Amino acid sequence: MKTEKEIKKRLAELEILIKDTKARLPAHSVKPPVMMDLLAYEDEYDDLMKQLADLKK
Repeated sequence: MKTEKEIKKRLAELEILIKDTKARLPAHSVKPPVMMDLLAYEDEYDDLMKQLADLKK
């Protein structure tokens, strides 16, 4: 299991990746690979938030 510090560091990295990926999304004709990247980052972010909450219990 990761430490709280490691989780927070990765969360910060994911926030940047999510922001950058959303900026790459065109208004029309979204490319599947870009959308898949975004969903993967958001899923990992959610998982890490759950891990962080579990650590704080």
